[in-house]
Amino acid sequence: MAATRNYDCIILGSGQAGTPLALAYAKAGLKTALVEKSHLGGCCVNEGCTPTKTMVASGRIAHLTRRADEYGVNTPDGSGEKVIIDMAKVRQRKRNIVASFRGGSEGRLEKSNVDILMGEASFTGPKTVLVKLNSGDAEVSLAADTIFINTGERPVKPDLNGVEGIPAERVLDSTSIQELGEVPTHLVVLGGGPIGLEFGQLFRRLGAAVTIVQRTSQLLPREDEDVAATLLEILRDDGITVHLKASATSVTKSSSGSFDLAIRTEDQTETTISGSHLLFAAGRTPNTDMLNLSAASISSNSRGYITTNERLETNVAGVYAIGDVKGPPAFTHISYDDFRIVQANVLNKGVTALTTTNRFVPYVTYTDPQLGHVGLHEKEARAKYPNRKIQIAKMPMSYVARGLETDETRGVMKAIVDGTSGEILGFTCLGVEGGELMSMVQLAMMGGLKYQSLRDATFAHPTWAESLNNLWGFLE
Repeated sequence: MAATRNYDCIILGSGQAGTPLALAYAKAGLKTALVEKSHLGGCCVNEGCTPTKTMVASGRIAHLTRRADEYGVNTPDGSGEKVIIDMAKVRQRKRNIVASFRGGSEGRLEKSNVDILMGEASFTGPKTVLVKLNSGDAEVSLAADTIFINTGERPVKPDLNGVEGIPAERVLDSTSIQELGEVPTHLVVLGGGPIGLEFGQLFRRLGAAVTIVQRTSQLLPREDEDVAATLLEILRDDGITVHLKASATSVTKSSSGSFDLAIRTEDQTETTISGSHLLFAAGRTPNTDMLNLSAASISSNSRGYITTNERLETNVAGVYAIGDVKGPPAFTHISYDDFRIVQANVLNKGVTALTTTNRFVPYVTYTDPQLGHVGLHEKEARAKYPNRKIQIAKMPMSYVARGLETDETRGVMKAIVDGTSGEILGFTCLGVEGGELMSMVQLAMMGGLKYQSLRDATFAHPTWAESLNNLWGFLE
C-alpha cells in the first residue's frame, strides 16, 4: 500500500449532501477526496426519488388511459380497458432519466478538482480511512482533519421463515423491483409505509394484482388516523387488497413456481396468500457496519445510525454525519439542507451559523393522489400544546372546483391551527398535486402568516391553490 494521501477534507458517500459539499470544498481551493462505493449521485438519483417517481408517472398514464371514457375520450373498443404495458420500455425510460441525472453529477465532479475514489471506506483512526478500491485489490490510505460521513442507508435484508427457498428473482426490495422486465402476476407487499404504497399502487396500475400486508392498525403510521383511513379507501377503490394488523409468518415455494405466504391477523387467524413476487418494503438500515466506526471512536445508536448534535457534529471533533446515515428523517431535501448547514458552519467558518433546530421537515408520499405534509399532525399538536386552543380545518377534495373540473376528487385537506393566534401548526393534503399545495402552506408558515391571510388571499381561479380560501370555513 502506498503512503497515506493527505487532504483538507474527506467525504464518504456522494449523496445529496456529499456531492455538493465536495464541489463547494473544491471551489474553495481545498484538497478534497470523495469516496463512493457504487455510483455517483447517491440513492435519490440512482435508486430512490428519481427512478421511482419516473415509474409512478408511467403508472398514472396507464390509470388515466383506463379512465379515458369518463372524459369522453374513447379507446378503439370503447371500454378504456385495453391498456398494453410495455414493462421493458417503462424500465428503459427510468434508466434513461437516471443516467441523465447521474451524468450531471458525474460531469460536475469531473470538471472540479475533487479526487474521486470508487471503493469502500473504513476508519483506521479518528482522522484516517482506508479505501478498498473497486478496481482490483488495491487499497489507499487517506487522512484529513475534516471528515464527512454521507454513506446513507440500504433496504433491510429479508427476514422471513422460508424466504431462502423462494427463487431470488421473485424476492424484491425497493431497488430490485425497479429492474423487473415484466409486470408481476400478483405482487405481495410487506409493509404499508411510503415505499410499499407507492410500488403497490404503481404495479396495480400496470396490471398486477396487489396485496399489502401491514403490521399496524393503519397505513402510514405517522399520519393522522382519518387521513390514513381516506388513503386506505382510495387504494382499495383501486383494487388493492390491504391486510391491517397482520404479520407474515412464513413463505413456501408453490408447485407453480410462485409462493404461498402465511400471514397471521390480530385475532391469530392464519391466512395464506398465493403470489408471484414478494416485495420487502418494511425498513432500511444505515450503511455504517462497514465503516469500522470503533476505530475512530465514533458513537452510533442501537440501530447503527451515527449520533450527531444540531450542528451535525459527531462526538469526534472534525467528523460530521450528514444525510440518512444519521437517522430519520430520511429525505433528499433534508440531506441537502444538511449540506447547507455544514457548508455554513465548517467551510464558511460559521459566518452565518445554521443548525437543525426547528427546521421544517416537509415530505410527500407519491401515491396518487399525493400525500403532502408539513409541520405537526393533529395528535402531535395536541400532545405538544395541551394548553393551546387547537382547531382543525378539514375539507374533502370533492369540494374543490379544480378537482371537480378534472374529475380528481379523491382525498382530503387538513390543517391544524392555534385558534387563538391564528398560527398554522401543520398541514396535510391528500390530493392531486398535494405536494405543491403543501409547499404553498409551508411558505406561509415560514413567513409567519396566519391562516386568515390564506383565507382572505386572492388566488387565481380555477386553481388548486384557491382551495386554501375555502378550507378555513371548516375550522372547528
